[in-house]
Amino acid sequence: MLPIVSLAAGLILLVWSAERFVAGAAVTATNLGVSSLIIGLTIVSIGTSAPEILVAVSASLEAAPKLAIGNAIGSNIANIGLVLGVTAIAAQLPFSQEILKNEVRWLIGATLLAFFCLVNLFLGAMDGLFLLAGLGLILYLMLNKQRSNPQSQGGASGDLSDTPTMPTHKGVLWLIFGLLLLLISAQVVTKAAVEIANQLGVDELIVGLTVIAIGTSLPELAASVTAAVKGHAEIAIGNVIGSNILNILAVLAVPALMHPVAVDSIVIWRDYGVMALLTLILVIFAQLRGAISRLEGALMLCIWIGYNVVLYIQASA
Repeated sequence: MLPIVSLAAGLILLVWSAERFVAGAAVTATNLGVSSLIIGLTIVSIGTSAPEILVAVSASLEAAPKLAIGNAIGSNIANIGLVLGVTAIAAQLPFSQEILKNEVRWLIGATLLAFFCLVNLFLGAMDGLFLLAGLGLILYLMLNKQRSNPQSQGGASGDLSDTPTMPTHKGVLWLIFGLLLLLISAQVVTKAAVEIANQLGVDELIVGLTVIAIGTSLPELAASVTAAVKGHAEIAIGNVIGSNILNILAVLAVPALMHPVAVDSIVIWRDYGVMALLTLILVIFAQLRGAISRLEGALMLCIWIGYNVVLYIQASA
């Protein structure tokens, strides 16, 4: 009963802390004149991706790199299928041409780089260096774009017009406080879920792809839904895209550098394949319609549910 109680308490705290965190990010963006897209791609995405990074480091130190790999890929699948799916159902998510021109292309590049690193069925130190180099390039391009056009996406004031008025220092405090609670609550949820999964005797790769991936994606889900419902679609979109880029280039680099490991072929055709498929669907919806509708969000969610059903059937076989 204790893991179940911990899981429920962690989920409640997660949702509340995500609201505080997004409010702090929105206030900070408005007061400092930084676009909400940049806030989503940096502070929000890095903050909500911290659980994945911490899990990857811990798993690598404990000689369980497959758990870290499953966490990185599974979190990206959950971010698009679960997080964007549920967020789009809650509120339609529009994509600007600026996002399609830059951030979505960066995500495509990161996804292709992950295939290059995994296709030889070995994740080693050289792959980790390639991934970190890609992360450095994307951060440079993102910050350079913001410097050359500080009012991109219409500026913070245009994106965050209904943000509460408060001093910058108070907004930063809310941001930090919300982030700390997000990390603590995500850790509580993940530990409880892992304990439940271990009692069922599930393989570590499957645990990483499902229980850990869902647990560490809960901050993205809570933060994105909260942002979208409040009208901050740019934060929600930037959060998911930024988190997925970080999951590939930062989280996947951890086991590569700390504990090189052979990769099963099933990871390529089943797990990476689903991640690439959902990424492609995201790009198609954004390009053709310029937004993800509620119906399209439901389709993404159904794909995610179907993928997890397949994992459950294979794990039970």
